[in-house]
Formats: sequence, structure tokens, C-alpha cells
Amino acid sequence: MRKLAKTIDLVAAFDSSPNPYMLLDRDLRFAGMNQAYLDITQRTREALIGHHVMEIFAPGDAPDSEEEGRRLRASFDKVLSTGQPDHLAILHYPVLIPGPDGTPVFDDRFWSCTHTPIKNEAGEVTHILQHTSDVTDLLRLRYKIGEAEPTSALDAMVGGEVFQRAAKIEANNQRLEAERKQLTDMLMNAPGFVAVLNGPDHIIQFCNDACYRLVSHRDILGQPVRDALPELSDQGHLDFLNDVFETGEPVYGRQRAFALRHAQDGPLDYRYIDFAYQPIRDDAGHIVGIFVQGHDVTDVVLAAERQKLMIDELNHRVKNTLATVQSIAMQTARTHEDPGSFAAAFQSRILALSHTHDLLTRSHWEGADLRAVLEHETQAHGLGRLTLNGPHVALSPARALSLGMVFHELATNAAKYGALACGDGRVIVDWRLADQKSPRLEITWRELGGAPIPEPERRGFGTRLIERNVRHDLHGTVQLSYPSQGFCAEISLPLEMEIA
Repeated sequence: MRKLAKTIDLVAAFDSSPNPYMLLDRDLRFAGMNQAYLDITQRTREALIGHHVMEIFAPGDAPDSEEEGRRLRASFDKVLSTGQPDHLAILHYPVLIPGPDGTPVFDDRFWSCTHTPIKNEAGEVTHILQHTSDVTDLLRLRYKIGEAEPTSALDAMVGGEVFQRAAKIEANNQRLEAERKQLTDMLMNAPGFVAVLNGPDHIIQFCNDACYRLVSHRDILGQPVRDALPELSDQGHLDFLNDVFETGEPVYGRQRAFALRHAQDGPLDYRYIDFAYQPIRDDAGHIVGIFVQGHDVTDVVLAAERQKLMIDELNHRVKNTLATVQSIAMQTARTHEDPGSFAAAFQSRILALSHTHDLLTRSHWEGADLRAVLEHETQAHGLGRLTLNGPHVALSPARALSLGMVFHELATNAAKYGALACGDGRVIVDWRLADQKSPRLEITWRELGGAPIPEPERRGFGTRLIERNVRHDLHGTVQLSYPSQGFCAEISLPLEMEIA
């Protein structure tokens, strides 16, 4: 009951005050006003409640009316954004008064305005209370028509000195506010992340767009770092911030790993960041906060790692390729005493190796499809004479190179001695993925329609190369047979084993 009486007393005092007051909500719509405000503006409550203040009191026809409207709106916006009162020393705004014949006419008026934020229990601005004082008479004392000098001591003291000082202060405030807004806009749109931490608890007072993107747009403003980004506590960054606040020495980091969460219970996302933590000091030199700035350089770090991996991979592949070339040269030389036949055999095998390299280069050495390798190594013999049957199988670069050499030897032997040596012969290659506990790729090369090939009395280089590649390089098995209907090679190799 006592609380209700106290509320009624406050409402009565507000309404009976001779000074004009009005109350705006966050959308700058009228939420209340006292009788003095209604008397001055010549309006009714019904005509104002719920309407936007800038629509009701739009700029008039005076030369400075648009600028005055802009200043008034800027003052409201400042209160909403900062939560602090704002003052307009002088605001030129005409009001309607009854004319000599009773018709309303505009009367030039000058006002001194104070805009005070009204906050809820959470400290959020919910309303703006405007208190205005009519200072028109004081200004008229200063600027009487036709008189250049002050007419009294009051005029000289109040009309001149006080108002000049007030106008100068307001002008400085407007300049500082414009500079603050410009700096804020620059920081908000900066390509790197920027944050301002306040006090020893490192409360996040400012955070730009890049910073919000880095933390997956989490609501971190107004919270201590330990609560807003708890995952950083175990990574040493809170210790860095504490050191900067206590010692005043900045901390810099280059390509440091940060583990951040996209959601409260989500997985950690590792980012590499260049950062600087620098102390913020007040006029007395005391540390009051920390300025945080930096860049997410994850793409740069990962690109460097990929480049190193590619260089290491290239180095490894070149060594393997040179070893393969050396082996081909030595083995070919042993089976070809004639330089001419050695050169032809050696060149064909090197070209087979080169063809598979070309195929892998097109995929940036990420691998190749088994069918593409087969087609590449047999196309010189006419694809119409080869039938390829099997599913899509992705081969690693090492597997593609080894199988490419195997298919080249099989095709060369078929063209010299087997089904491709005559016009009616053909080759059928079937492959499948065996459904076993240890998945395997099974390939069958069958030659049909050619002259029977007797089993050789000794193993030539081609046979040894096939067996070496399958058994040593691919960790598989190979079975070569020579039935009367045509040569057959059965190859089986594991799918998941990494090939060096």
C-alpha cells in the first residue's frame, strides 16, 4: 500500500512539475509526458502517445530546422547506444502559441535539453526521459534587435559568457562524437578482429564484425572472457591477458593455435591466429583495459603445410620414379644385347611410365581411376579390341603408377605374341571388389582369338616386372597362365593398404 502511494506521489509530482518532461521508448515513440509539456507543445496526450517523436516534431521551414532535427535525433541515439545522459545546450525549435486573433502561430523558441536513460534491473535502457528548459528569454537578452552591446550585467554574464561556453562545449562534444563514430565504424569494418577488454576481469566492451565471425557470432559482449570463451582458459590466453593487465607489457603471438567452439557443446575448431594484446591506460597512466587485435591466418598456415607436403611428396615420387627408371634400364639391358632393340624396349616402357604421370598430373597427383589407367596404357592398340568391365575404383598415385606399368607390359606382350598380334584377337579385362573381411581388388586379363602362346621356358624382364610390381609394390598376388584359348593373368591386391 505504501509502495502504491509512493508511486502515485511520483506520478503526481511528474505531472504537476512546471518544467516540461516527456518519456520515449526505445523506438523513440511517446510513452508519456507531463502537463507542462502538453501546454508548451499545444498537443494532447492522445495525439502523441505511440507516435514517433521525429514524425510529430518534424523539421520545420526555418533555415536551421533540418540540422536541429539531426542533432536531436543524434542525442537520442547516443543515449540508447551508450546508456549515458546527453545534453543539448541550445536547441532551436519553434512552438505553436495562440495568436492575437486566437489562431495558432509559430513562436521562435530556444531550449536547453537533457536526455536521461531509464534502465531496467538488467541495466538495459528501456526509455529516455527528456527534460527541457526554455532559454529563449536569456538569449534575447544577449541578442536584442539593433543592439550590438550587452544592455546589462546579466546580459553580459549570462547571455554572453555562459551561452558561449555552453555552445563551445556542445560543439566539442559533437566533434568528439563524430570522431568516435568514425573510429568505431573503421574498427567495426576492419579486416582483422578487434576487441576492447575492460578491467581485471577482461569484460568484453567492444567486438567488431571480424571478431564475431571468429567466435561464430556468439553473444559475448558485456561478459568476462572466462565466461564468454571458456575454452580459452586451458590454452594459456587468460594468463597472457592477466600478464598484460598486471605488468603493462604487451604480448604478441604469431600463428598460434586457438581452439574455439562453434556451439556451447560443439567440437573444437582449431584456428591459427596472429594477435597482439596491448594495455589501455587512463590519463593517470593506470591500466584500465586491454586492446586486442589480430588476424585469422589459418588459410595461410594450411596452405604452407600443403605446399610442404606436396614438395615432400614430389621429392619422394621423383626418387621412386628414378629408381624405377634405373631398374627398367638395367633389366632391359640384360635381355637386349642389341642397342637398337634395347632402345626401343626401354623407350616404350619409359613412355608407359610417362603416360601414367600425365594422367596423375591432370588430377594434381590426387590419384586416378582404374579404368582411366587401363585405357591410357592400351589405347595405342585400339580400344575397339579391348573390353573393360568393372566398377569405379580410385587408385592412389603409387598404385596407379605400378598398375600402369603392369598393364603396359601385358598390352605389349599381347601385341607381340598374343591376341593383339593378329587381327581377330581381343582382350577382356574384368575387375571387381571382393566382399571379404579384408577387401581386395581382383583383376583378370584374358586374351581370346589369338595364336596359342606356349609357356615360356624362362622368365623374361616383362614377366619379372609384372611380378615385382604386384608382389613388392602392391603387396598383392599374380597368377600367369597359358591355356590353349589364350593367355590369362589374375591379379589380387588389398584395397586399404597404403603403398609407399
